[in-house]
Amino acid sequence: MLQFEVLATEGQARRGRLALRRGVVETPIFMPVGTYGTVKGVMPRSLEEMGAQIILGNTFHLWMRPGLDVLRQFGGLHRFEGWTRPILTDSGGFQVWSLGEMRKISEEGVRFASPVNGDRLFLTPELSMQIQQVLDSDIVMQFDECTPYENGGHVTTEAEARASMELSLRWARRCLDEFQRGGNPNALFGIVQGGMFTALRDASLEGLAALDLPGYAIGGLSVGEPKAEMLRVLEHTAPRLPAHKPRYLMGVGTPEDLVAGVAAGIDMFDCVMPTRNARNGHLFTRFGDLKLRNARHKADERPLDPTCGCYTCRGHTDALGRTHGGFSRAYLHHLDRCGEMLGPMLGTIHNLHYYLNLMREIREALEGGRFALFAAQFHADRARGV
Repeated sequence: MLQFEVLATEGQARRGRLALRRGVVETPIFMPVGTYGTVKGVMPRSLEEMGAQIILGNTFHLWMRPGLDVLRQFGGLHRFEGWTRPILTDSGGFQVWSLGEMRKISEEGVRFASPVNGDRLFLTPELSMQIQQVLDSDIVMQFDECTPYENGGHVTTEAEARASMELSLRWARRCLDEFQRGGNPNALFGIVQGGMFTALRDASLEGLAALDLPGYAIGGLSVGEPKAEMLRVLEHTAPRLPAHKPRYLMGVGTPEDLVAGVAAGIDMFDCVMPTRNARNGHLFTRFGDLKLRNARHKADERPLDPTCGCYTCRGHTDALGRTHGGFSRAYLHHLDRCGEMLGPMLGTIHNLHYYLNLMREIREALEGGRFALFAAQFHADRARGV
């Protein structure tokens, strides 16, 4: 239930098209994160208006709440949350990893205490596939162990990273077996692990490629490592992923990371950064990052970004020619200082629009054979400052 074609290339960068059960996704694409079945503070209609083509759901948290009985009643996540376009769900592996000492990993799976009510739970590759089949997500991620950059107070060794990577490979085989046994009509992606060791990344990819999955992701980056290390592993691994299948970089990152990822050959991105940062007054613009809580914005009549066409910056004009929306930095600063919920909502709309528009501009640059020129201008603009 997945078709992918590369429409244009420039260096390693690719302009592609991904066809899924519930729609077509133009790549490269950024996927807003909807952990609990909602992208925080944004209505589905607004997501569509700003150009979101596919969003994420979180297997772990949706399993906790509302639970599988409710999701079965609604026939999956799409009807439950009122989103008709494609959804990708992660496997729960990263959330289990983030529990730290609250979880115990074995060959069979992961035992942990529920962060909701303390119940003892056991998540396995098979159960992850079963949960995601109930969610009926268009793209299903394998259950993996996210190899940490640091382990027990020290930087993860090659031996530790190898053991983690090989466990994820064995789990990938079990995921595929369960995915096929259940007759899931959607697409299963594998996740390349291996920490900061390129030879282990190659071994992980070799093992996953043998499973001939519909798509492949790079996991285990942006987990505490220095940025130079992240870029080194990304630039090594991304071009080695199968060229005829979609490539997904998980949980990364800043606008600069997205441009670097595209340059390395990545097609799909997700990150909580635009939504989480918006809730804390940290906004992304074409000309750098804006810290809304700074006192210098108290009486600033300018929009966040004069080049931005989002509702927060420009508003919209109705059928009678009346303008609605379009807010000053001073007003947004005021909302933040007063703790008004409209503040993070407007900030989130802006940040997501910025990310999605950045990807649209990248696609247009690739179509015109000018991605390198675009990237140079992007970095110059971002360095200029707000």
